[in-house]
Amino acid sequence: MGITEDLLIFEARLKELITSYDQYFIGLEKREPLKLLEEVEKLARRYATVPINNTMYKHRYNGLIARFSTYRQQWNRILREIEEGRYSRDRFRAKLHETERAKPSTAATAAQHQRSPHEQEIERIYAELQEASRNCHLTAAMSREQLTATIEKQRPILAQKLGTNDIQFRVVVEDGKPKIKAGLKHKKSYE
Repeated sequence: MGITEDLLIFEARLKELITSYDQYFIGLEKREPLKLLEEVEKLARRYATVPINNTMYKHRYNGLIARFSTYRQQWNRILREIEEGRYSRDRFRAKLHETERAKPSTAATAAQHQRSPHEQEIERIYAELQEASRNCHLTAAMSREQLTATIEKQRPILAQKLGTNDIQFRVVVEDGKPKIKAGLKHKKSYE
């Protein structure tokens, strides 16, 4: 084979190697393309010590070598980040899952309509408490279970104190801290 065919093969294998590494880094390929890398390295070394008299072929060869070495440095950097645990192969996928979790699904919405008004009120209070904690730059003060236990404990005491079961809880921010306050439910007038 002559230099013309070797350069065509070198260029084709380099494109294939770039594609294989891209697929490996996004998780489509399970293994690093080491055999193909070795083949491309052999093609790169083939004319390293042989003088190339034709200027066009020499320029093309040097361009392919430069591109290969640039990609190899990039691949080594990414592989080092993967080994150190600083590289996330699926950042896009993680963001997609995060937005999916943030949006209520149709099944979750249907389940919410089947919940009792008391459970819906707990969910509302918990969401308001989470939002108020985020706005105050605090971590969540209590879990959903702790919130439910606290409200269930306070509801009979407040009902006895206020003389009615129509109690509504709300979240307020006082002194930079979210707090849960209780009061009477406001009746809606339809006049």
